Amino acid sequence: MTRSQSLRAWQREAFDRYQSAQPRDFLTVATPGAGKTTFALTIAADLLHRGVIERIVIVTPTDHLKSQWAHAAAGAGLRIDPALAGSGSLARDFDGFATTYAGLAVNPNGYRIRIEHRRTLVILDEVHHAGDALSWGDAVQEACEPAVRRLSLTGTPFRSDDNPIPFVDYARADDGTLVSVADYSYGYGSALRDGVVRPVLFMAYSGQMHWRTRAGDEVAARLGEPLTKDATAQALRTALDPEGSWMAEVLDAAHRRLLEVRREVPDAGGMVIAGDQESARQYARLLADITGVKPTVVLSDEAGASGRIATFTTSDSPWLVAVRMVSEGVDIPRLSVGVYATTTATALFFAQAIGRFVRARRRGETASIFVPSVPLLLAHASNLEKERDHVIGRPVADEADLFMAEAEMMARAQEGESTIDQLGDFKALGSDASFDRVVYDGGEFGYEDLSSDAEELDFLGIPGLLEPDQVAELLRQSRVKRNRPATVVVPDAAEVAFERHAELRRELNGLVGAWHHRTGQPHGVTHSRLRTDCGGPAAAQATAAQLQERIDLLRSWALRASG
Repeated sequence: MTRSQSLRAWQREAFDRYQSAQPRDFLTVATPGAGKTTFALTIAADLLHRGVIERIVIVTPTDHLKSQWAHAAAGAGLRIDPALAGSGSLARDFDGFATTYAGLAVNPNGYRIRIEHRRTLVILDEVHHAGDALSWGDAVQEACEPAVRRLSLTGTPFRSDDNPIPFVDYARADDGTLVSVADYSYGYGSALRDGVVRPVLFMAYSGQMHWRTRAGDEVAARLGEPLTKDATAQALRTALDPEGSWMAEVLDAAHRRLLEVRREVPDAGGMVIAGDQESARQYARLLADITGVKPTVVLSDEAGASGRIATFTTSDSPWLVAVRMVSEGVDIPRLSVGVYATTTATALFFAQAIGRFVRARRRGETASIFVPSVPLLLAHASNLEKERDHVIGRPVADEADLFMAEAEMMARAQEGESTIDQLGDFKALGSDASFDRVVYDGGEFGYEDLSSDAEELDFLGIPGLLEPDQVAELLRQSRVKRNRPATVVVPDAAEVAFERHAELRRELNGLVGAWHHRTGQPHGVTHSRLRTDCGGPAAAQATAAQLQERIDLLRSWALRASG
């Protein structure tokens, strides 16, 4: 390895298992926040150092994660280009590049040629996305098949469709289904015991909902009480309506919780996960009214979204409001309080969303997630520590079957999302919020279990509390080792290879343009002269040192011309 990597116990154990087996394919399942990126980069650096591979290719779900991986790689002494276009060429001073699953699907054969050209390690980040669409899975299979090593990573290995994930081994279960087999697993329960992740307190809020149906009937019901599927969905959407009182009251409670956390952890942040962009903007306005501070809003289709996430990550701003974009993979360790304000209720999405809040910076921390008190979300909260594998080909005859239930949940969520704009006369008329229960460690604690101690109520920031012995244990853990949170080390921009390379190319192109205006010499002729005098390939493939040499030479021409 180029630089020494300090590994957690599970990372060292997984690394040793990989070293002893030296497999072509290796699937690592580790709960969000456990440190999959560090583990993978340690493997990559070792393989590169020993000459097993010559190039690293990283495939991610989103564009933002490409840059995040490149920065993390720089800290491990690896140079990854996150901006390489599908038809571009990699500069010689890079160890590899990052792309997305969608980008891979655009030109799988082109990426296959790249991977065939050199001995390559492919890192498939959140590999379950390869099963999102048949075209994505096919693209991963086609492009990555020639790789000499493939390292697959996931924190949520449970899916229920019939699209097998490429390069994952499956074993036949007793009922005939094929179940994925991980080479190394590190679940939330183990990470919680090791202090790698935070325990999560789910603050469930109910309240009275009032809405008008498509048929024109007005309905009043309490959120979370037994209702039909349609009525439950309509009650939930009424609660999430930005114009009702429920969201304003829950956001206020969440902000009070965040203020309490910030007494001990001054840079602690909160995030609202919204279901759509218009709701996100309205939630942001509510938060601005409550807090007096304008929150950061991240919408995936707006320019600069990745930059706003990066700025929020290293700032001490209190609140971020986002639509899905930061539900998976994006690393914001200071997030401590969340508001789950979306109708998306699949187990997969819920686990990904909660994964943004569980990364621990010191022992004794807790995360607080405010959720609507609806049965499906509370079930997901209670089952957070249960781990399920990706299963394909499961019979669908048994409706009680767990994996079939997950498939139905996904279908219901997709159906609900697809009909949001087709509800016609549906209208949320009003709502209010009231604390319902806490879900913690698989148990639920309602009003009858709660303490009335005012100081403890203030500490938790909610109108209710766990039983005294459980609260005492939680508070005792949260007060040990009061060291300040570890500083997140971000490599200086000048030390990050891809940023330095882009900066030098911009500087060179600017100087060539200035030389053209001064002399009339075409840009291409100037670039050709520089290559002739300095040697090396075209600017896109040139190393940083070669680019700097051309810049210095061009400046010397300008000085001589001025003399």
